[in-house]
Amino acid sequence: MRPLRYAINVTLDGCVHHEAGVAPDEELMGFWTAERADAVIYGRTTYEMMEGAWRRPESGVWPDWMDEWEIPFADALDRVPKHVVSSTLESVDWNAELVSGDLGDAVRRLKDQPGEGLSVGGVSLPLALAELGLIDEYIFVVHPIIAGHGPRLLDGLSERLALEHIERREFASGAVVQRYRPVLDPLP
Repeated sequence: MRPLRYAINVTLDGCVHHEAGVAPDEELMGFWTAERADAVIYGRTTYEMMEGAWRRPESGVWPDWMDEWEIPFADALDRVPKHVVSSTLESVDWNAELVSGDLGDAVRRLKDQPGEGLSVGGVSLPLALAELGLIDEYIFVVHPIIAGHGPRLLDGLSERLALEHIERREFASGAVVQRYRPVLDPLP
């Protein structure tokens, strides 16, 4: 069974908005590139945002704005299969397919396939998957920024989620990777 990992950049005050100033530098981009997954699961908003930034242009040449150290990440993301959860999109491309039917059942089927793992990003979809108990690992890259506004990490979770800390890694930028697993039998 493939584990499902929720991986996201977050500010010290819990903001997960991509415009909160948490863009990875070369060291962090290397970390994100190394976080291998056989496939990613996105909601519509994250899918469209990632496609707009990281899809290989039809010319096959990455845009001039992209730094050389961003290309390995872009290449990896461009190639990986994508599963898109959306009630508004009628079709997707970019090596993607729409997830249909019951979300929990669909994600369980994806997890049951062999492989290294699945990755989910975004805001609303991870909240729904956390509520269903389907996330096996949480990877938060905490940036030394206080955004003061914006969508917050798992905001609206209906019940407390107990986590076990399994890894901590610091970067030169001051960002810190915090990796957790859900505690199966949390104390009351």
